[in-house]
Amino acid sequence: MSTTTPARRGRRRAPSKLQRATGKAAALQKPRVILALLLLLGLTSVMLLDGYLRAEVGGDQRVRTGASSSDVPEDILDGGPILTFRGGEAQTQSVPDKTIALTFDDGPNPTWTPEILEVLKKYDIPATFFVVGSMVSRYPAIVEDMVDDGHEIGIHTFTHIDLSYQSDARITREMTQTQLALAGAAGITTTLFRAPYSSETDAIDNYSWPVYQKLGEEGYTSVFVDTDSDDWKRPGVEKIIKWATPDDGKGASVLMHDAGGDRSQTVKALGTYIENMKAKGYTFTTVSGARQKDDADDGTATGAANGRQNGQQGNQQNGRQEGAPGGAPGTDAQGGAQGGAAANGQGTPGTSDAQAAHRTATGATLYEGKALVAAVYVAEYVVPTLSVGLMVVGVAVIGRFGMMLILARRHFRERNKRRFSWGPPITGPVTVIVPAYNEKECIANTLHSLAQSTHPIEIIVVDDGSTDGTKEIAEALGHPNVRVIRQENAGKPAALNNGVRNASYDIVVMMDGDTVFEPDTVAKLVQPFADPSVGAVAGNAKVGNRNTMIGAWQHIEYVMGFNLDRRMYDLLRCMPTIPGAIGAFRRDAVLEVGGMSEDTLAEDTDITIAMHRAGWRVVYQEHARAWTEAPGSLKQLWSQRYRWSYGTMQALWKHRKSLTDKGPSGRFGRVGMPLVVIFQIITPVFAPLIDVFTVYAMIFVDFQASLLAWLAVLGVQLVCAAYAFKLDKEKYRYLLMLPLQQLAYRQMMYLVLIHSCITALTGGRLRWQKLKRTGEVGTPAGAS
Repeated sequence: MSTTTPARRGRRRAPSKLQRATGKAAALQKPRVILALLLLLGLTSVMLLDGYLRAEVGGDQRVRTGASSSDVPEDILDGGPILTFRGGEAQTQSVPDKTIALTFDDGPNPTWTPEILEVLKKYDIPATFFVVGSMVSRYPAIVEDMVDDGHEIGIHTFTHIDLSYQSDARITREMTQTQLALAGAAGITTTLFRAPYSSETDAIDNYSWPVYQKLGEEGYTSVFVDTDSDDWKRPGVEKIIKWATPDDGKGASVLMHDAGGDRSQTVKALGTYIENMKAKGYTFTTVSGARQKDDADDGTATGAANGRQNGQQGNQQNGRQEGAPGGAPGTDAQGGAQGGAAANGQGTPGTSDAQAAHRTATGATLYEGKALVAAVYVAEYVVPTLSVGLMVVGVAVIGRFGMMLILARRHFRERNKRRFSWGPPITGPVTVIVPAYNEKECIANTLHSLAQSTHPIEIIVVDDGSTDGTKEIAEALGHPNVRVIRQENAGKPAALNNGVRNASYDIVVMMDGDTVFEPDTVAKLVQPFADPSVGAVAGNAKVGNRNTMIGAWQHIEYVMGFNLDRRMYDLLRCMPTIPGAIGAFRRDAVLEVGGMSEDTLAEDTDITIAMHRAGWRVVYQEHARAWTEAPGSLKQLWSQRYRWSYGTMQALWKHRKSLTDKGPSGRFGRVGMPLVVIFQIITPVFAPLIDVFTVYAMIFVDFQASLLAWLAVLGVQLVCAAYAFKLDKEKYRYLLMLPLQQLAYRQMMYLVLIHSCITALTGGRLRWQKLKRTGEVGTPAGAS
């Protein structure tokens, strides 16, 4: 039997909202995919930056000891603690007698550095801080305070590594990045450098000497130690003071630390140390101050002013800008060695002699530095926040697995008891509605399977304007209980509503045009309607084309993700979705809630939530099985899941008022909706970051521990999947695909969800997407 009806009686159907949005949606999807990928890339970059700052990425803990110094000139090994390369020749300077160049390494630290600065301010003492670039970028305000207080800044590399093991490119990068951090933090660069793990000049070896030569040629002054307080050993206040005191009134470059551990003893010792040294007639200055004082004592002070001026002019003439990130300008021939400190380009206008090593950062250096500090600021807050969030998500995921196992077992035991019954058997005829749009490959298999039904049925095929002969194929089969209704193309919701209006019986079964039922599927599906409180029943959808890799992945997802979930939601009485492939409804209940809505792309989720809000109970009938053809390509799979995810969000937003409703509607709003939001939207959105963190930890932190953690989570999922397969009596061999599914398929599903979220947030709309069918799902027996 065949009839043709318009989408709505009495008038020509106007284009739906979704149809009107088709052109706009098609133009907007590609940018949203790119935005989703850029978002994930941006978060990954933030993680890598944070790891680099903490020496997890690119860290090198090697420290060279015991190497020969045969290539190092003797006068350098025996010289003072300040190494320069004036005119290309290595020279050392000593700190003048009764003078202390107080230096601090490894900072800034947010706890100890401010306390040390307070002590120095109290005694009006200048010092030189050799800072680690990664710490500068994390705590820029402290460095700015150092400069404002008159202290001098030197470089201690960006990640505190032994440069003697590093390539020239890595050395340059360590220096450049630290200069950028200083530029962003305090608007300066500097010519001072102290190598990590260095001590006195006699410790220079054949491996570190080329590093000092290279940096000297670039204009850096390398600073070593005369007197080491060894405060990092935390020997006690008295020993720190004793070890930091020079012998016999000699001058010294004194080393202390303002970071790298508990520096409370250093803070306590510092004030007493300053008082003791002053009592002995010592004066305190910076490294640059000590150099200038040494030059003055040597009678070269006269050339200092001229050298300073000529040095500045030489810098400009040689194209070396003050804000150069590679360090301050090198020795200038016009300044001459006689220029003392100025010969190395020191004495930038606006700085004191104690800060003569500073340069004012300008131009690109300044802005790149500020960008670096800003990026680090973002990383400092984003990564810890994500870490906490991911811990919460991880606990939620494990909790969900546990809840699913417990409730699924309870559901199975309750529904499979010998005495369990929904009520008197449902034996009366029902209507099966098959919406079809260009289903020529599948429609014959679908109708043949329905013709074998053991339950009396009326079949209504609603042809939604097919152009491939679907209607003709359905009519040509000659099944006596089949009616074919043709309508203008209006979409699946309109086709289903058309079928409901034309249904002859009180119970309607809805299925897809590519789905195959088993002979007893309808009989089992309608039995829950013996309970008058039941308004809708979800069947057990199975993937028929599971012999491909993509099909097998979806098969695992259907059994574990969908059906195990439905058991849990059934017991909690908040099932969010009746699958479009197999679902049954009371006809009056469907009409009561307004039928299938076109407001969303997930009409099955929309109608299910509407049934809950109307007070109807929605249950899961595991024994009513339907075999559906899943997408056969990644492109089709993306399109389908994109529509599902976006449609689910639309449905949840549409029914958001259920959160504050009373009665059955409020129950779903306060139980079902939070579960769906947490486990189907929020958790999957953040799940890719869990994998990114895992890969990051495997590469940069602890491979073995991270791998074991990942395997443990995989083991939990495998247990859940195996139990789901047991309940559905599925073959376990497909579980061999689970690890690969977690590595590839799951990531794609997460990206689809992120894509959907971006579409929702940007106000985009999607059109209905028709999937290409092959018709390979035939009899159910062949799909097992």
